[in-house]
Amino acid sequence: MVDITSESAIIKGSIFVVFLGFLTAVINGRSDHIYRTLVAMLGLSIPLILPKNLPNPPEKAKPFLSPVYDEKTMAVLAVFIALHVSLVNVPFTHYDLFHRDWRNADMVSHFLGGLTVWLIVAQILSELEGIGLKLSKKQVVLYAFIVFYALSMGWEVAEKLSESEISFIHETLANKARDLLMDTLGALFGWWMVEKRRYPFGLGRD
Repeated sequence: MVDITSESAIIKGSIFVVFLGFLTAVINGRSDHIYRTLVAMLGLSIPLILPKNLPNPPEKAKPFLSPVYDEKTMAVLAVFIALHVSLVNVPFTHYDLFHRDWRNADMVSHFLGGLTVWLIVAQILSELEGIGLKLSKKQVVLYAFIVFYALSMGWEVAEKLSESEISFIHETLANKARDLLMDTLGALFGWWMVEKRRYPFGLGRD
């Protein structure tokens, strides 16, 4: 009998949702979404395949691969990706809630994106003891937010620089500030999950 955990089912279910998005992209002739969904399905397949084929990764790589080997963390990532892809093109419709039909839909993606990025960064930092760098819980939280904001602001800058090349990306500074706010709320929720619920992992004690 094959033991399927709830997190594994979530990941597989998310891949199926993205696959529906792929079919929709083919039907609608959206080459950008075909590429997006293919990359998403490939990425979400890694946590299902890699741990089985490489159960003991190199010691120095373990901290950086720890989120991939944690189905709980990957389940959070899977939900984010599946929802984001579905917002960009609602399955079996022509609705693009992210770029055209409901521009505020990006608030959902930024919240879940902030949650996911903070969790992944915090988990990597918490596992660095395996390569000789032990951080206290307070240090993990602090450094996770520093890295998180560097990535979040870097993304917003990259989007701004891409406006001249990509027609549907044009956001005001107020919109950028709102995006960062939603990112932050997602990250704070991730901190609460880890601190209070110890999900998808716990940070231990100082």
